[in-house]
Amino acid sequence: MATWKTLLLQDSASPLMEQLMFFHDHTLMILVIITILVSHMMFSMLFNKFTHRYLLEGQTIEMIWTILPAIILIIIALPSLRLLYILDEIYNPELTVKAIGHQWYWSYEYSDYKKIEFDSYMIPSNELNEFNFRLLDVDHRMCIPFNTQIRIIVTSLDVIHSWTIPSLGVKIDGTPGRLNQATFNINRTGLFYGQCSEICGANHSFMPIVIESIPVAKFLSWMNNST
Repeated sequence: MATWKTLLLQDSASPLMEQLMFFHDHTLMILVIITILVSHMMFSMLFNKFTHRYLLEGQTIEMIWTILPAIILIIIALPSLRLLYILDEIYNPELTVKAIGHQWYWSYEYSDYKKIEFDSYMIPSNELNEFNFRLLDVDHRMCIPFNTQIRIIVTSLDVIHSWTIPSLGVKIDGTPGRLNQATFNINRTGLFYGQCSEICGANHSFMPIVIESIPVAKFLSWMNNST
């Protein structure tokens, strides 16, 4: 159970993902209330024998079931539009990383402070250590400092890929000939796993993504020691 929690149910690690979870809970609560109300009404209509011989119209109830759904839609739409704006807005980034999708691995480029480039391949099953996760760990992780505004620029050199880290609330397509960008801020250290979520070919499921979030001092040391 602990392994499945680590792999598939990682807790939110960014403000963006926290907002997505809040919106999910907000919408789900409204849907549960509507489902219970409609189910109760259908159950009552199917299993009782009450009739009203002289009921021809009910303007009050007709106004209620016309206006109430519109109000509910507004209650859902306003937080949704706010969240879409937050996800799309690129704040002042302190570090920019470029991720390039290949068939079937990722390349990363750091060019803000020091020119660093490396490829990130999935570790084959016969080379795994005891602490590695099968089909998820890579030989070179993408290292970034936590509590830092990061901009990720994603593109591809062959087919469409998708750079996705669920625990960060980031999913962005890498399209050949185009640069797409997103922003995130990791609020704790740790390892965060993701995979290409675009059907990109035969080895689509063998190009995982691993982010290692580390303190700023260790990140600077990692940059100085990288070649």
